[in-house]
Formats: sequence, C-alpha cells, structure tokens
Amino acid sequence: MNAGTHSFDMPFHDGEVEVQTRLGVHERSAMMGRRVIRPYLVDQHRDFFSKLGFLVVGAADGQGRLWASALSGAPGFLSTPDDMTLAVAAMPGMGDPVAEAIRTGADIGVLGMLPAERRRNRMTGQVGVVRDGGFDIHVLQSFGNCPQYIQARTIETPDRPAPSSGATVSDRFDAEAIRQISEADALFIASAYRDGDGAEQGADASHRGGKPGFVKLLDDRSFVFPDFRGNNAYNTIGNIVRNPKTGFLFIDFETGDMLTMTGESTIIWDGPEVEAFEGAQRLVQFEATEVRRIKGGFANRSAFIGYAPQLARTGAWAE
Repeated sequence: MNAGTHSFDMPFHDGEVEVQTRLGVHERSAMMGRRVIRPYLVDQHRDFFSKLGFLVVGAADGQGRLWASALSGAPGFLSTPDDMTLAVAAMPGMGDPVAEAIRTGADIGVLGMLPAERRRNRMTGQVGVVRDGGFDIHVLQSFGNCPQYIQARTIETPDRPAPSSGATVSDRFDAEAIRQISEADALFIASAYRDGDGAEQGADASHRGGKPGFVKLLDDRSFVFPDFRGNNAYNTIGNIVRNPKTGFLFIDFETGDMLTMTGESTIIWDGPEVEAFEGAQRLVQFEATEVRRIKGGFANRSAFIGYAPQLARTGAWAE
C-alpha cells in the first residue's frame, strides 16, 4: 500500500488520552502523535529493522495473559517486503509462552533496538501469515522513540548460537531471579488494550532503563520501579489504566538467560516514595502470577559500553 494513502485522526486510545489529560499534556501529545505515529513503516524504519539482531515482542497467550520475550537472529532476520509488513525469520524457543501468541490475527507489539547507538523504534500490529521458522506482522502503528535511558551495549550473533534448554516455571521469584531483577539496568514491558477495532489499540512492547538497582523488590512475587520523563505518549501507562495485565522481561546479556513473567501492574501516581526517588514521575508496581526462566533464550552475546547519560539525573532507592 502506498504510504501517501495513510492518515490518522487520533493516534491514541482513551486510556492514553486519560493519562495525557490527567498530566496536562494531551494537546501537545496529540500534535506530536499525529506528526510521528504512522500506520505504515517509513523507509528509515524499514532500514532500521533490517539492521537488528534481536526484537522484543509483547503479546497475550491463550489465557489472555501478557508476556514479553525477545527473538534473536543475525541482521537481516527482520525484513519489510512492503511498508505494511514486518517479516520475522525467527520463532519463540522451547518453553517461551509467547509461542502461543503467534497466531494469525493476534495483537502483537514489537520494540526494535540498536543499543550501541541508543536507537529504538516501536511498532504495534497483528500477526499475519505464520510459517515454519517465522511469521509476518501487519503494521497498525509505527513510531520512533527517544534514546533516553538506553544503556549502550554491543549485540552480536554467534555463528552457532547455543539452543535454549527450555524453561523452568514458578509462581514466585527464586534466588537467581531476585539477583537478576535487583541488578538489572533495563527491563521490557508488554501491555495491551483492546475495546474495538481501532488501529490505536492493541499490544505494545516497551523499554525502561535505570541505574542498576532501579527495580526494587517488595517480596518474592512483586517489585516496583520509577517511571521517568519520556515522550508524553504514555502508551504503556495508558494501557495499564485500562488493562492491568502486563508481562515483564529481564535479559541477562552475558549469559543469554531470559526471565519472563506475567501478572498485573498498578500505577502509583504520587506520594512520598515518588517524591523521594529523584527523577521519578510516578511508580509502576507489578505482582507476578507466573515466572519463567528460559536458559539461553537470548541467542545473542553482548558487551557493555556505557550507561545512558540521563541516569546522572536520577536517584536510587537507597537514597
């Protein structure tokens, strides 16, 4: 389809509009959204996806639970046969709950990242053709994100990636999960809202970054983390106020282990904890109902380069 035939009236759903209005930024957000959110892939985004070594995906399983995962491959495993299609030459590995979501017509959100360049683009869509070793995504919305809070890392795909050894399943965090969460400097969120056929609705995958320890464990099933200033779209927050079901993904970039979980999130809008954490605009609190560790689920290997410069203006729980 020719990109020139596409148009948008309001690129945000009512949950996003509610949050934008609550925070006094709706008019500015609407103007920004109409300018940068498109119902197709611009050439720059098509080129961007072709360079990626991994893709974060967010979708619901057969029970309607949200999960986040990551698909890996050598650059070129993502392609765009036209401006309405992202073709993925990879499938979730053994034990990955996102495998249930790869069915024609299912909502899916994806996040592409080049961490070394601190670049990221998001896309929401629906699963199209599913084939052996891959699937297509039909684009609903595509937009770039700012480079804030992205830790710079190299991403390299081994010639012979070690296969995943499957998943261990629990209803709580074990000692290794607690360590991984408490040391994390990045996480990925799957959220979704669907109440009709609007292209502004669907599934979403997004990223949050912070200093190691920015995620605070509350017990062996829940944690809380600060939500910093962003692009005023409030895609994730807008989804959560309408649908608290969420999925979280933590990647161990050294070992390739993925920790993925599903449950529900709530927003803490204000109060002493928000005020005490420098840079926090609000807090997101999550409680897990199922946790899976997928050994070797992330096939790439990574080397740390440096922290995002914006972290200098953020605090820590210990403070």
